[in-house]
Amino acid sequence: MSEKTGLAIDTLMKVFACESKVDKQTLKHCFKAFQLKLCDDDFFYPQISPVEESSLTLYPELELPEGQVPLNSQFYLERSPIEEECYKAILQPGALIRLKAPRRMGKSSLLARIIEHGSQNNCAAVFLSFQLADTRLFQDLDKFLQWFCANISLNLNIENKVVDYWDDLFGSKISCKIYLEEYILSSLETPFVLGLDDVDLLFQYPDLADNFFGLLRAWHEEGKNKEVWKKLRLIVAHSAEVYIPLNVNHSPFNVGIPINLPMFTHQQVQNLTKIYNLDFSPEQEEKLMYLVGGNPYLLKLALYNISLGKVTLDELLLADTHAVSNIYLDHLQRQLWNLQKQNSGLLNALEKVVFAPKPIELDLVESIRLQSLGLVNFQGNEVVISCSLYQQYFQQYFCSQD
Repeated sequence: MSEKTGLAIDTLMKVFACESKVDKQTLKHCFKAFQLKLCDDDFFYPQISPVEESSLTLYPELELPEGQVPLNSQFYLERSPIEEECYKAILQPGALIRLKAPRRMGKSSLLARIIEHGSQNNCAAVFLSFQLADTRLFQDLDKFLQWFCANISLNLNIENKVVDYWDDLFGSKISCKIYLEEYILSSLETPFVLGLDDVDLLFQYPDLADNFFGLLRAWHEEGKNKEVWKKLRLIVAHSAEVYIPLNVNHSPFNVGIPINLPMFTHQQVQNLTKIYNLDFSPEQEEKLMYLVGGNPYLLKLALYNISLGKVTLDELLLADTHAVSNIYLDHLQRQLWNLQKQNSGLLNALEKVVFAPKPIELDLVESIRLQSLGLVNFQGNEVVISCSLYQQYFQQYFCSQD
């Protein structure tokens, strides 16, 4: 019966026991196996009482789990006490917060909320992602810093006066500092929260990174001595550990408040399933976490599709990771493309990890880059694959290449 319907045995038992809820898609699979068509007329819709109807409105409309979680979303799950710590820190003069986590772990969502908290507490605020910068700008420090200053002006809705403040005699870094100090900060009567996302894009351009990160550190230090620089509150978000050589006295990555976003815990996964109006047993939650770890994006994608009835948990757990119907296929293919785009050495390093029976030690830069993609977790100096989903997909991929 399981082979005929394409459903897991546990799912079939639920269907025929008629005691547990199953989704429409599951019923359609059962009917189709017996060459029967499930029509709308086959469903009975009982009249919902006012009390029941009001309770249904408590459940939020589903949101596609892509990108930043909207500020007013009920699907944002706090990782206490991280939010409280960040909200408190950003209101301190000269603050610097460093957010670090692999991709799709919620950095941008938290960054947006810290900025919003600053705005609600009488701070001017700007969110700036370096993904918006043209690649050519990373090749030229002068052009990059002018772009940086111009974007701050644009986001603050004030006139762009970069040309007026730029002086070839002083050079790019001094001109940038003068622009922020004498034009931006001096004109503001309130503190200024500046959130910088995707700063690890600069790691690929060591000379630019060394100069720009040195500037951030200098501005932070200025905040200890000059009143005008105390207005600046910096938030720096990045996916990877800093693997480029930076002068320890010129780096912003060893000062301020470090915030490492962890994977979701079992309790947080339980809370998340309730938000999606799903009722999983502890055993089911354990199996889901084994498949995707505590990765927020992978978890939300599963719960979103299960809530819509596109897949059942049992089907998801048994699905071929290379199947066109797999809800994770697009994400997995993008992960593979990211690896291929960077260099073949990174793919070779991952191959060692997915077939290793225990944690192994790789080249440090390779380990850091794999972690930034969320593919591995560190255990001391060694790494291990982050979840069963990645292990299944990449083991099958590497076997197909032989």
